[in-house]
Amino acid sequence: MSSVNPREQLGSRIGFLFISAGCAIGLGNVWRFPFITGKYGGAAFVLIYLLFLFILGLPIMVMEFSIGRGGRQNIAGALKKLQPEGSKWHLYGYFAILGNLLLMMFYTTVAGWMLAYFYHTLTGSLAGLSPDEVGGFFGGLLASPGTLIFWMGLTVVLGFTTCSIGLQKGVETITKWMMSSLFIILIALVIKSVTLPGASAGLSFYLMPDLDRLMEIGVWETVYAAMGQAFFTLSLGIGSMAIFGSYIGKERSLTGESLNIIALDTFVAILSGLIIFPACFAFGKDPGAGPGLIFVTLPNIFNSMNGGRIWGSLFFLFLSFAAMSTVIAVFENIMAFTMEELGWSRKKAAVINCLLLFALSLPCALGFNLWSEIQPLGKGTGIIDLEDFIVGNNLLPIGSLVFAFFCSYKMGWGWDNFVNEANEGHGLRYPEKTKFYVKYILPLIILVVFIGGYIEKFGG
Repeated sequence: MSSVNPREQLGSRIGFLFISAGCAIGLGNVWRFPFITGKYGGAAFVLIYLLFLFILGLPIMVMEFSIGRGGRQNIAGALKKLQPEGSKWHLYGYFAILGNLLLMMFYTTVAGWMLAYFYHTLTGSLAGLSPDEVGGFFGGLLASPGTLIFWMGLTVVLGFTTCSIGLQKGVETITKWMMSSLFIILIALVIKSVTLPGASAGLSFYLMPDLDRLMEIGVWETVYAAMGQAFFTLSLGIGSMAIFGSYIGKERSLTGESLNIIALDTFVAILSGLIIFPACFAFGKDPGAGPGLIFVTLPNIFNSMNGGRIWGSLFFLFLSFAAMSTVIAVFENIMAFTMEELGWSRKKAAVINCLLLFALSLPCALGFNLWSEIQPLGKGTGIIDLEDFIVGNNLLPIGSLVFAFFCSYKMGWGWDNFVNEANEGHGLRYPEKTKFYVKYILPLIILVVFIGGYIEKFGG
């Protein structure tokens, strides 16, 4: 049985922190966080965002780690091991793994864009292009099914090859190297951006509280945006963090470790804004939003900058590392499920899951070109929007509700068992006096995010 087989463990605490942070740090940190920070009042929004990271993101992260470490298995196996006899909590574990698959079905395509832009920036394909030509380059990338499938396939192969090497030698070693490089590149890019002539206007726009802009948009709109960003940035609710809790010992308590990971995630998000806004203002470009900011606006800035090819290559290498750290972490979660539930070896799990993920990722890549007539959520939407909606607006909040109930009610694992696991080891202890908040208030906040997501999506 998988429950009695010797199980791989991470080799170091820094490996656990970097892998978990790598799972949390994704592309949304880079283009979504800076944009909505500027939109909702700069530093005023950041303060509200940090509050919700603490009261919303932290408890769920500690719960995921506790379930993983307490169960010593993937999310489905851990729930099955910890649940009261005769209960069916483990059934959500299968939906959580489905959520990991769905996430990767579109994330691999977007990660492939990063690899493609790193390659084309490094080789000079974007150098000397006019602003319209840069926009056309991105449009051409999306319109070519063969090109998108190649870069998506490369992402899948690189991710599962890393996982196939082993937990310590592959996942831990390569993620530590990538995350260390990511932080070095990030700091270098920040220094370059904030020292550009005219960058001070971007810094003011980004960091100075603008209460007039906040009031103009609306306090509730701002609070909801901060709540949603704090919730979705950590990708909690589908057990992506739980697997790494299962790979660590009980030397340190889980609250302090969770705070460290949230701090790393926030560090990257805030510093990404220190790259984007000063550079945009220095060159008179609209910060914009979404893919256009990364794939059109910023390449134009790099083309206008001395040494822009080097800085652009570093920027897209930074993005590639951010994307691949998430891919590798989620792939490991999927691998662990198939190894433990089906008894597959690591090599077999890597090969079969690689082929499966490649096939499942094809609809997203084709949704930008050959299957672009498929618009599941209305005119102008694509397959990627449907997959993102299922994961982000449904499985993440529903899963977080499941974890909150499982860890705080006797019909699940129960409050005492959760707190004992979370507090085992040295470090910051989880505050036991928050039981009422976790049982009653936290689920309400998650429901607000869940219902608000539907209202925002369908314009109720």
